[in-house]
Amino acid sequence: MNNRRIALIFKAFCDENRVEILEILKEGEHCACELLDKMQISQSTLSHHMKILIDSGIVESKKDGKWMHYRINKTGCEEAIELIHYFEDTKERIPSCCK
Repeated sequence: MNNRRIALIFKAFCDENRVEILEILKEGEHCACELLDKMQISQSTLSHHMKILIDSGIVESKKDGKWMHYRINKTGCEEAIELIHYFEDTKERIPSCCK
């Protein structure tokens, strides 16, 4: 994995709005209109965050009519987990807050 890809994955998790989007998407696929209603943010703000999440590979999208639908990308999440393991110090246990 190259450094750019690593940075994109970490960037996906370093904003409260993106974490909230991921929490919503844990429930399953949602269209942009549902995310907008649940988060009370503007369409342009949502688009900004979704681009970062999609570029990271953590979220995938599909267009249905005029709306975009988003869902968690299992493969992208597995890559993020592998990345964490790559950087962990195997001599020490992972703190319970990070499990």
